[in-house]
Amino acid sequence: MVTTILIVVVVLVLLLLSSSVRMVQQYQRGVVLRFGRLLPAVRQPGLRLMVPIADRMVKVPIQTIVMDVDPQGAITKDNVTLSVDAVVYFRVADPVKAVVNVENYLGAISQVARTSLRSVIGRADLDTLLSDREQVNAELRAVIDTPTEDWGISVDRVEIKDIALPEGMRRSMSRQAEAERDRRARVIAADGEFQASAKLADAARAMGVPSGALQLRLLQTVSDVASDKNSTLVMPLPVEVLRFFERATGSDGDWTGAAPADAPLPAAAPSADASGNAVERLRTDGDGARQ
Repeated sequence: MVTTILIVVVVLVLLLLSSSVRMVQQYQRGVVLRFGRLLPAVRQPGLRLMVPIADRMVKVPIQTIVMDVDPQGAITKDNVTLSVDAVVYFRVADPVKAVVNVENYLGAISQVARTSLRSVIGRADLDTLLSDREQVNAELRAVIDTPTEDWGISVDRVEIKDIALPEGMRRSMSRQAEAERDRRARVIAADGEFQASAKLADAARAMGVPSGALQLRLLQTVSDVASDKNSTLVMPLPVEVLRFFERATGSDGDWTGAAPADAPLPAAAPSADASGNAVERLRTDGDGARQ
């Protein structure tokens, strides 16, 4: 009988001792309530002794917690309906406030993040959401962090993950981007034409000052054409030749290049180009002889 009593007492003592020892991990902090009253000292990592039955410890993790915010439907400032989801990074800065001031800080953070996301999206327009994510993220973090200070929670970062646009809005944005690219292409092409025309005008003035520069250029062009073994040779003629034909035909100053009906036809019909010279097309055979 005595042995049985001793065994029961030993078992009870062991149970009390086991209940009075608590282990706090490195990533945790212990908040102790004694008979329902908060003890000011926060238990640090390691083995901690507690008063059996009287003390109750709540372990609070101080790691950074990553919480996904479900996609929320919202209307932007410019009346565009879209769906936005985000992710919140936060941690417990004050374990005592996280235990005493809020019942479930994880659920509270989740609800605050959802409502704040809708509020921030409603104050921004679509272009700001798409082009300036950093500003929207900073504003969203400030809105979420304001009520969580009383809960002992510190919001480190808030990121908008995805913005789901309606299909019609996507097509409109695609057409807008395509039109913008076409506009840039036309502006670049027009600028290239303008620069090319300016260079050509400079080249024409440079070649027109010396008396023989233009003639040498024409001869070089004829040489380049003849080197390709073509059956047709293009010969430039000075504009004075046209004036000779004008005087020979007896027409007035407004000569159009058409000979009278009774006048003999020339060997080749000349035509005037933009440089003031005439071009006569001479057909040649394989040996380069004129036909």
